[in-house]
Amino acid sequence: MTVVQQAGASEAQRFGSALAEEIPRLRRFARLLVKRPEAVEDLVQETLMRAMAAQGQFALGTNLRAWLFTILRHARAAEMRRDARSPFLCADTLPEAPVSGGQEERQAVRDLVAAFRRLPANQREALWLVVVEGLDYAEAAAIQGVPPGTLRSRLSRARDALRRGIGLETAPDNGP
Repeated sequence: MTVVQQAGASEAQRFGSALAEEIPRLRRFARLLVKRPEAVEDLVQETLMRAMAAQGQFALGTNLRAWLFTILRHARAAEMRRDARSPFLCADTLPEAPVSGGQEERQAVRDLVAAFRRLPANQREALWLVVVEGLDYAEAAAIQGVPPGTLRSRLSRARDALRRGIGLETAPDNGP
């Protein structure tokens, strides 16, 4: 093995290690998009395969997680296009969220999950990327392929809808 090959192998190993560290976050994000437990792993594997194939396109110093989330979204979109062509596949459904605690806490979580499910997909995704994954607005906007202002608007609408959905706020009054 030449020195150049050794350096390339070391870089590939570092890239592979960095990918492996992001797998739990990819799974969480995939669960949000796919909703069928058996399809989550397939989507994560597809994402990792695409990332490894496109390793040369990754710019060092940029956010690997945001890059992977973008790949995951694109893989999911491609999957949805394929599924739309097949009339035999059923729609995704969210699994029941595991809940612990007393009756009031369980009901509060159920209310929150129900309100979250009612959000439009783009608002649900924006909220997930910023609140759960902790991405900043610019990174989340890049993943969704929208300007940061659009992302902030989606977040605001999602937060308002969640507040109304769990009874913290009433619907806006639209006049007399």
